[in-house]
Amino acid sequence: MSTNSTITTRRNAFSAFLDGIRDRWASAPVWQRWVIYVALFLIALLLPSESFGHFMSPYSDWASVLFFPIGTYVVLAIGLNVVVGQAGLLDLGFVAFFAIGGYSMALLGTRLGLNFWEILIVGVLLSALSGVVLGGPTLRLRGDYLAIVTLGFGEIVRQTAENTDAIGGPRGIAGIPHPPSIDGVEIFGVQIFHYGVLDPRPYYYLLVVVATAIIIFVKRWEKSRVGRAWAAIREDEDAAEVMGVPTFKFKLLAFAIGASIGGAMGVVWAGKTISINPNDFLFMLSATILAAVVLGGSGNIPGVILGAFLVAWLPERFRGLSEYRTMVFGAALVALMIFRPEGLLPSRRRKAELAEGTGGMGSLGAEVPGPESQPAAEGAAK
Repeated sequence: MSTNSTITTRRNAFSAFLDGIRDRWASAPVWQRWVIYVALFLIALLLPSESFGHFMSPYSDWASVLFFPIGTYVVLAIGLNVVVGQAGLLDLGFVAFFAIGGYSMALLGTRLGLNFWEILIVGVLLSALSGVVLGGPTLRLRGDYLAIVTLGFGEIVRQTAENTDAIGGPRGIAGIPHPPSIDGVEIFGVQIFHYGVLDPRPYYYLLVVVATAIIIFVKRWEKSRVGRAWAAIREDEDAAEVMGVPTFKFKLLAFAIGASIGGAMGVVWAGKTISINPNDFLFMLSATILAAVVLGGSGNIPGVILGAFLVAWLPERFRGLSEYRTMVFGAALVALMIFRPEGLLPSRRRKAELAEGTGGMGSLGAEVPGPESQPAAEGAAK
């Protein structure tokens, strides 16, 4: 048996296993789903326990790793998935909205003395407005051109922050206030509403609540008329427009929603880290979050969460290997792309798109045949 045949056989076996899990979940009764949802929420609350930390992060504080990078990457990936996975728009400057949320928290908290919850609302609105400002003149572009413009926007935001002394310049902003604390509420031996410097667990619990709310809203949008319009745009924008879908309006909405999620995460992250500077918002963060979305299963929220978890956790788990941990992380990603090119947990529709030759990214990869379509294409050529 040739090497290619062996790889194909193993890939198919792995795909069949994961597809079986997805099919059982799709046919599960509603009450079973809710039981699993509640169980997953409780497990998320129990994750900071040291019993998990000894294995999951032997070289770093596990609770801190759960907040950043794991929790942060998960929320950012959910936001980027709205733009990339559901609407099929390639955004390489998503870190800009994360930066806008972070600087909103820093500026409004240190100079105007606003409450964290007030800043969270303002940060979400400013980020959504930024998404509209970016999308208004650029969303008539597609594919490579849209990617280049969004990449430029991300760099413009970072360079503006670095060269504007009024907002700290390259030094950034320090002394960012924490969320307001409420003492006396203790669960699992943790003051869950006491936000200080030493204990990262209250911030992680706050992030779990924020992430849960975001997942609920995004899932509702996905199953609504808006989600169906995004799917139509992703599969064939021209056909969607001919059928009466106002494509520009729904693409702009996707940008605004994704931007608002990125901004919300920026506010929460800045409230935890106390200080920020422009080097916190490099292009590599956008690329990493995009990799999480694609590797996990673009368009499918559980897959995106899994992809973000792995992308954030693997480098921390192998931190003891020093500079070799990057090589191990890269090897894991390459293996995943060989055995599961459509992502770990893709949705049925996105997997069908990849099989039809759309590259799993709507119109963005229409010229790239998927793995199942390659044999057919070779046979037709012969």
